[in-house]
Amino acid sequence: MPTPAQKIINAAADLVFPRSCVHCAEIVDQSDYQFLCRSCAREVIFSTPPACSTCGYPFFGQLAGPKICPHCAELSPVFEEGKTLFLAKGPARSLLHELKYHSGFYVLNDLARMVQANPHYLDYLTDAQLVSIPLHPDKQRERGFNQSDRIAATLASVANCRVNKLLVRTQFTQTQTRLDRAARHQNVKNAFALAPNATVIPTQQYILIDDVFTTGSTLNACATVLRQAGAQHIKVATLGHG
Repeated sequence: MPTPAQKIINAAADLVFPRSCVHCAEIVDQSDYQFLCRSCAREVIFSTPPACSTCGYPFFGQLAGPKICPHCAELSPVFEEGKTLFLAKGPARSLLHELKYHSGFYVLNDLARMVQANPHYLDYLTDAQLVSIPLHPDKQRERGFNQSDRIAATLASVANCRVNKLLVRTQFTQTQTRLDRAARHQNVKNAFALAPNATVIPTQQYILIDDVFTTGSTLNACATVLRQAGAQHIKVATLGHG
């Protein structure tokens, strides 16, 4: 949380350089967030329980019925459980795109506030080691950063846990964006490996971190590597679902 002095400095800066909403481009004023206006903030759909136990997709008040959503019906998860912070649509999608495609690291503060406002998600991270999904070195040089690393570091600072870079990407694969479920699975098969000198502690709780849960293929591929290395407790957490 900002100190009183920081609040004064921020308020003065806003007078000279008013912040605009990353979704609608209107000036941000009297909002809980720095880069989402009040109107757009109300459109963020948080994934609160009850939700799919595999990916975290919300059941919107449904209390009875299956614990797996239709998105995960064809997935055989190697991990034990999954959580999602919000649905990756509208303003929430704009936040993620600002981070991933425009190096908008400043939105991480707003994402941290969202985590803090959702105790069920924050508690899920407690006492775990966070493992970010790695990019291939060529892709990371092209982009300049790995968004999953940035997200993991932000989550670790909020939840007071550690980040452990246990995985590397060994194959340069095509983007998953335009692939169907079967193609996504094949695309990332054998694309990851344990990092050199990495040590997996069987009893440790590991949580794989990525920006968005789509089909779960990438997360499952990474969980397989950890499982083969001896990890007994593996979960996943993403910011968005889409």
